[in-house]
Amino acid sequence: MAEMYGKVEGCSRGRGGSMHLFDAPTRFYGGNAIVGGGLPLAVGLALAAKLAGRQEVTACFFGEGAVAEGEFHESMNLAALWKLPVLFCCENNLYAMGTALARSESETDICLKAAAFEIPAWPVDGMDVLAVQDATKRAAIAVRAGGGPHFLEYRTYRFRAHSMYDPELYREKQEVEEWKKRDPITNLIARLKQQNLWQEDDWTRMEAEVGAEITKSIEFAEAGRWEPVEELTRFVYSEAR
Repeated sequence: MAEMYGKVEGCSRGRGGSMHLFDAPTRFYGGNAIVGGGLPLAVGLALAAKLAGRQEVTACFFGEGAVAEGEFHESMNLAALWKLPVLFCCENNLYAMGTALARSESETDICLKAAAFEIPAWPVDGMDVLAVQDATKRAAIAVRAGGGPHFLEYRTYRFRAHSMYDPELYREKQEVEEWKKRDPITNLIARLKQQNLWQEDDWTRMEAEVGAEITKSIEFAEAGRWEPVEELTRFVYSEAR
C-alpha cells in the first residue's frame, strides 16, 4: 500500500505505482506497463536459474492481449529452444483492454499458438478455483522436474471495466450478468458448504481479518515518508554495491 501512495516505505520506494511493483526478496520481479513486457523478462530469469543450476520455476502472468505482441512469439521460441524452467500463465478474459479476442486474433485458441512452439499447453476453467489449483500444480511440478516450459490458458472473465475510464461499449451488460453466475468465489464457497467444510462464521471472520489488514496497510502508508527531492534522480542507473 505504501508503494501505491508513493511513499519511501513502499517495496520500490514509492517509485513503482500500480503497474511497477517490484520486490526481489520475495522473488516478485515486477509488473510492466508494456503489454507483454513481462514475457522476455521471465525468459531471462528462467535462463539465469537454469545456468545457476537452481530448481526454480519462473511463473509469468499475462493477458490474452499480450499474445498479439511480437515478444510473445519470441519468448515462446527461446523458452522452448533452450528448455527453460518457465511457466507461462495466460489469463484469457476475452476482451483484453476492450477488444474482443476474435477481432484481434485469427486463431482464438491460444493453447494452439503455444503448442506451435512444441510447448506442452492446455486450457483451464479459470472460473473454477480448484481446477486452476490442480492444473497449476501439475504444470509447476513438470517444469521443476526438467520438463521445460509449460503453458496454461486460464479461460476466465472480468466483471468490471478495464479501468475507471472504460465505458464498456464492447460488450452487453447481460453477458456480464451471465458470467457472474460462474463467480469462482461464490461457487467455491457453495462447494465447500456441500462438503461441510465452510460455515457462515468463516466468511464473517475472514472479512474482518481482511478488513483489518487493509486498514492497517492504509494507516502505514499514510504515515509514510515522501522521497527527498534531492534523491529523485536516484535509481535511473544501477548503483555499485
